[in-house]
Amino acid sequence: MTHPVLDWTTAQLANGRKVAVATVLSAGGSVPGKPGARIALSDLGEIFGTVGGAGLELSVCEKLSTLLQEKGEEHGGYVETFQLHKDAKGQAGTPLDSLCGGRVTLSFEVIQPMPHILLCGGGHCGKAIAEACELLDWKYSIFDVRSEFSDKKTYPNAEELHNSSAEDFLANEDSSSLARFSDVLLLGHQWSVDEVLLKGMLTKQQNDPNAWRSRIGVIGSKSKWNSFSESALGDGIEQKYLDGVDCPIGLNVGAETPAEIAIAVVGQLLSRIKSQDPEEPSWREVDS
Repeated sequence: MTHPVLDWTTAQLANGRKVAVATVLSAGGSVPGKPGARIALSDLGEIFGTVGGAGLELSVCEKLSTLLQEKGEEHGGYVETFQLHKDAKGQAGTPLDSLCGGRVTLSFEVIQPMPHILLCGGGHCGKAIAEACELLDWKYSIFDVRSEFSDKKTYPNAEELHNSSAEDFLANEDSSSLARFSDVLLLGHQWSVDEVLLKGMLTKQQNDPNAWRSRIGVIGSKSKWNSFSESALGDGIEQKYLDGVDCPIGLNVGAETPAEIAIAVVGQLLSRIKSQDPEEPSWREVDS
């Protein structure tokens, strides 16, 4: 089962899902899973693979679920030994309600998906952020209504290139497909384009809140955001989804040039990835 589990895990990561994996490292006596057996659990609760079933697998899945919910890098993984007998004594290991009598050691680890940033706007700031992503080996994709700012020549290393109207882009995506992006940054040259994208994405989040957890950030001033919020509320978008959007974007470091803004924005994203903490410092204000 090793190869299929690894393939499944890779596919989940590509779709922006976090995955916890348990692997049998060693086994002795009568045990359900042999060394190399793996089971994986996504942050949506989907399970693939097996370490042999029965009480061992139930306990392993519970531990994987707990591991996925923990915050911070220090909870990246551990190794644990199980005694497959409820009355096991005299040997190190967690006793299980089982009569197999064997002993099995497993590793537990959480695998985070590589950041995949959707840059909606391929102008100066988009270009600077893309270059910063490349330095960090992060994936990024480009959307722009202008073909000259979303082509292979300008962005040869982009994962995806999207050149269409905002309406057509949204029509070809749903909340599940958008989950491949860890972050969506709206950097458009026209606020009207950003507004269509933002309202469309927030509507998708509101209609299917469990399928898409990507963070959304918007470049713009506080006054612009207040105007948008009033319009969005009038269109039926709930306040809690507006509260989940970061506008303006970037750490408050006094950034002004595209390169400085890129550092501020990527620094904020990196801080979030490292801490995995929902409580984040405020985003910087960009006048536009």
